[in-house]
Amino acid sequence: MKISLYSFGFKHGPAAADLVWDVRFLPNPFWVPELQPFTGREPRVASYVLGNQSGARFLALLEPLLIFLLNEYAAGGRESVTVAVGCTGGKHRSVAVVEYLRALLERQGLRAEVAHRDVDKN
Repeated sequence: MKISLYSFGFKHGPAAADLVWDVRFLPNPFWVPELQPFTGREPRVASYVLGNQSGARFLALLEPLLIFLLNEYAAGGRESVTVAVGCTGGKHRSVAVVEYLRALLERQGLRAEVAHRDVDKN
């Protein structure tokens, strides 16, 4: 089964995907001057987004749900699944979560195509 992960910003329009998660509840690096210029690919930005109680709880709930859903889709004969993760601008939070999910899937022996739709937009 082909798995696609992509990040996007809600302010740039909706996502077309099988599963969409809104992560605008996570801490926003946009408001931290030393983090704002960077993306969620940067370890310090990802740590800011995910290294807190909300981020840890979200990932603890999301991981088993995502694996369950992917297994169910595969068992049902699905050829592809697209998972989209959105934040406000698509530069920090959604990117950090997608990169985390990429690593999670790799640890599970799964390969995912990754795209960050809005990472270079303002």
